[in-house]
Amino acid sequence: MRSIAGAGERGPIVSAAVVVSALMVLTLTVPAGLPALEVSMLVMLVAVSAVAYRSMLRWRVLLAAVILVILLIPIKRYSLPGSLPFELEPYRLLVGVIVLLWIVALLVDPRVRLRLSGFEGPVLLILVGVVGSVLANGERISKLAVDAEVTKGLTFFFSFWLVVYLIVSVVRQFEVVEFLIKVMVVGAAFVAFFSLIEARSGFNIFDHLSTVMPFLALGEAVDGGTRGGAVRASGSAQGSIPLGAALALLLPVSAYLASRVSPRWWFAVALIALGALGSRSRTAIVMILVLVLVFLWLRPKQTRRFILPALVPAVVVIHFALPGVMGTMRASFFPEGGLIAQQSENPGARGSGRVADLGPALDEWSQQPVLGQGYSTRITGRENPNAQILDDQWLKTLLETGLVGAIGWLWLLIAFIRRTGRHAKRDLSDYGWLLGAICASVLAFAVGMVFYDAFSFIQVTFLFYILLGLGAALLKLPEGQRSRDAEPRRKPSPAAA
Repeated sequence: MRSIAGAGERGPIVSAAVVVSALMVLTLTVPAGLPALEVSMLVMLVAVSAVAYRSMLRWRVLLAAVILVILLIPIKRYSLPGSLPFELEPYRLLVGVIVLLWIVALLVDPRVRLRLSGFEGPVLLILVGVVGSVLANGERISKLAVDAEVTKGLTFFFSFWLVVYLIVSVVRQFEVVEFLIKVMVVGAAFVAFFSLIEARSGFNIFDHLSTVMPFLALGEAVDGGTRGGAVRASGSAQGSIPLGAALALLLPVSAYLASRVSPRWWFAVALIALGALGSRSRTAIVMILVLVLVFLWLRPKQTRRFILPALVPAVVVIHFALPGVMGTMRASFFPEGGLIAQQSENPGARGSGRVADLGPALDEWSQQPVLGQGYSTRITGRENPNAQILDDQWLKTLLETGLVGAIGWLWLLIAFIRRTGRHAKRDLSDYGWLLGAICASVLAFAVGMVFYDAFSFIQVTFLFYILLGLGAALLKLPEGQRSRDAEPRRKPSPAAA
């Protein structure tokens, strides 16, 4: 606040921006129909944070808060009270406030500067595919009456990329990246632990958060279903498949912490792996296999040296932690009549197999191959569906944004994997190991997209975008800053730390 008071010393401009933003929110509370008590509590929290800016308003702390909210408060299951045209969910509010803070800091604080990700070519092509598909399908959007869904989809799309560029802009030290990875792994281990309990007992603790956080309004609980007569855990995710995918996504970075930081992190690795198996999802298993193959590519000797001795203990732990899961998963991969035959049933019908979807979907795509049918125009929910369910994000992207959008995503993922993998191959330091872990996560996500509509599930998608941002931030670090012990070039300001 010294800068506002007129002191000659440069003061905490970011904290002043936060206070101004909080006061603006408080001013709009009544006109917007928001609950005055909850908003007042939020504003008070922000004010306290502004006073304690040196610790609470560091970008690393704000980003850590986003990660924990995304992991621990189920998205689309809880909302904050208020009469708005959309559900005010905790992660939306938090991300909106932090992005607003970042934009204000960019405008008023010369210490905070926008940085490019290094992948602007494919990002721009993806943007052209998304926006172009909407502009080219205005008549279809009006006819289907999906204007609200398209607007919502575009809002999510831009918010994801804003978070990526926020991370690239404010994360400028290796130890900050590592700190955020630790937060992700701790949060994932917490989710995995209670997912194991759910897989054994059917009790999902994440359906009862309102008992300790009464300001959260619980909507419809998620039922992960069963497989082989056993409960499929859904945890804090929107279902069993996205839970397994999210935990598998974070396995490589947890393994990095265990192998390069402290062996104590192996406990988190074991929990996260068991939590992924507790979802009883084939997609999670495929993603884990991809992770192993990536590490065999990047670190063949070290990976073989670890995997072979760990096989027998892993089988024993899995047997006692999740009885029957190995038999259930074997049966799901090798059903009677074969997996391909199972996935070829009911072509063109709602809820048909993944293989059965290919022919009808490609026939649809051939009618509008360049820009597709329009981003977020395919509605497959329970209410007013207008399209068949596609458990294949690549196919859905091709249909909605055409070749332009699909090629943009393919270009981005290949470019990211090549750059991170190249560094990981030749750099045996912690920097190279962490880039290799993020490379494995992104490649596993890309392969997982073949088996479920990944972007429909916000938690795992947000985690993917955060890893993209952290990977891009690592790639931008100068050589002298690529370790946790590196001294920064200058004393970091609160806005850049």
